[in-house]
Amino acid sequence: MAGVGVRLNRIFEKKSIAADIAGFTYSIIITIAPTLVVILGILLMGWVLGFDKLSYLERELFSCTVLYVFIFSLLVVSVFNAVLSKYVQDDIYEERYQDILPCYYMGLILNLVPGSILGAVFCLWEHFVGGVGVFYVFLEFCAYICMILVFYSMIYLSICKDYEKISLFFFLGMAAAFVISLVLRFLCRWDISKSMLTALTAGFFLIAVMEFAAVKRYFLKNSNRYKPVLGYFVRWWHLIVTNFFYVCGLYVHNFVFWTGDSRRVLVKSFVFNQPYDMATCLALFTNLSATVIFITHMEMHFFEKYKAYSEAVIGGKKADIENAKKRMFRQLGNELMNLVRVQFIISVVVYLLCVVFLPQFGFAGTVMRIYPCLAAGYFILFLMYAALLLLYYFSDLKGAIMTVLGFFFLTLFGSIYAMRLTEIWYGIGLVAGSFAGWTIAYMRLRWVERNLDTHIFCQGFILKQENSPKPSGLVYRKRDESRKEAVE
Repeated sequence: MAGVGVRLNRIFEKKSIAADIAGFTYSIIITIAPTLVVILGILLMGWVLGFDKLSYLERELFSCTVLYVFIFSLLVVSVFNAVLSKYVQDDIYEERYQDILPCYYMGLILNLVPGSILGAVFCLWEHFVGGVGVFYVFLEFCAYICMILVFYSMIYLSICKDYEKISLFFFLGMAAAFVISLVLRFLCRWDISKSMLTALTAGFFLIAVMEFAAVKRYFLKNSNRYKPVLGYFVRWWHLIVTNFFYVCGLYVHNFVFWTGDSRRVLVKSFVFNQPYDMATCLALFTNLSATVIFITHMEMHFFEKYKAYSEAVIGGKKADIENAKKRMFRQLGNELMNLVRVQFIISVVVYLLCVVFLPQFGFAGTVMRIYPCLAAGYFILFLMYAALLLLYYFSDLKGAIMTVLGFFFLTLFGSIYAMRLTEIWYGIGLVAGSFAGWTIAYMRLRWVERNLDTHIFCQGFILKQENSPKPSGLVYRKRDESRKEAVE
């Protein structure tokens, strides 16, 4: 994301209020704009179409459908996207652009096959056991598949640094979805829930098509080399473990409370815990700005120090390398502390606003009792995520695995224990898991700092490694002196 840092520096160097607003807006566009656009699109459709006039069952069925579509499509893609991203980045670095389309098609198959099987089993159960209509279930399945395509194609556009285009695609897709919902509801006289779900499916499909067209435009040639892609899953299995357990850790505390006494089961298929899930959503948005702050600050300041150290390693003296390393880790520590300070202020302000104003809109009781602990947990979680990305910077895959495993399992068992406590402590599992992950990640960063020279200068091989028959063990053959004399 070096290009992002350069562009942000150009914006903020003007040092004016307009420049600060422009820089903040651009930061949102390249980070969380797609999420905000989808949420605002759904809320706007619901408000115009009169979603609140539906029966309780219809409202909950639509809400659970959207929730499950996003959660499980993200879980399916998380298994493969880190390794595929690594493969594409290596292809770009080595200028093997013709190998990127085979990677795209292979990854598409790897995501769609298990994803389709999982979605088909759930939809069949929902229809035959839950009694939901065929058309509605079919729309759910289509929305789920389209969301897998959207999340998957975003990987390639992100690698190409086309963040603005991703946000534009989401804006166009949700705008089209809004128009389609109006047409289906007021012209075709469809039901509100079916109109909204059909419109969302069409919007997701449009986003996926635009993303696919952009990928095809970037990479025109196809080498048809599919086998090396599969080899990367063996070589970089660490990325599979890291990404999958991180995404699972984001939702495992919800899954635990879906098994509690306060859970609800809808049409014998959808399991949810409305107070806990709503408190989770509020806590997530309370700390969502941490993503914007981290990416902008790291790309504006830390990347330059990282680049300077890399250049010193390539052609600098030992003293230059040591000085560059010290400046890089000093900047790293400063950026982490700045993230803590700024996000803490933002989180406190947002928390106070939520406590004061949300009860006036019906968010009270159990939701607001669960919310504070979860807000603290997500605050630490985003700090852990920042440290995890820094471990990726230094290729410390072992440290990344240790971080996400500690985060996942402590969140899991902590949430199981928290179910026995009062509501105000329901989020203590997320707090404990996030703090454990943050602690492990921070300790690994300190370990990387102490052992960076070994990591940089002692990872190569003198001889090229390859799979071939073992060479002969003969080192020296003594010359026959008698034959030499006969010849003379």
